[in-house]
Amino acid sequence: MATDGGGAPARRMPPVPEAALRSGKAMPRVGMGTATFPLGEPEPAVVREAVLRGIEAGYRHFDTAALYGTEGAVGEAVWEAVRAGTVASRDELYITSKLWISDAHPGRVVPALRRTLRNLKME
Repeated sequence: MATDGGGAPARRMPPVPEAALRSGKAMPRVGMGTATFPLGEPEPAVVREAVLRGIEAGYRHFDTAALYGTEGAVGEAVWEAVRAGTVASRDELYITSKLWISDAHPGRVVPALRRTLRNLKME
């Protein structure tokens, strides 16, 4: 029997609820957020390390936004996890971001999305 390290039986974590995607894959509904306080003033190394530790702990869904200023650090952490073998490929992870209201206008949406993908190193 597995223990918690102190001799007590280890508790099993309940499964994370998932959302079925059109592709047939299941995306975890629970993710790790990457916003910092104060908003938009992250320390990239801290965010990168937090995301790497989240991946090691089993998180597979990470949320970011251009406004948070964390997209670059999230992208770096994802590729570091792949390089280190923590995950077999980028396909094991789900990264969600948000289109800021100022970019929700014709002519701004596609450039904003491309910028996010570039920031995340997922072009």
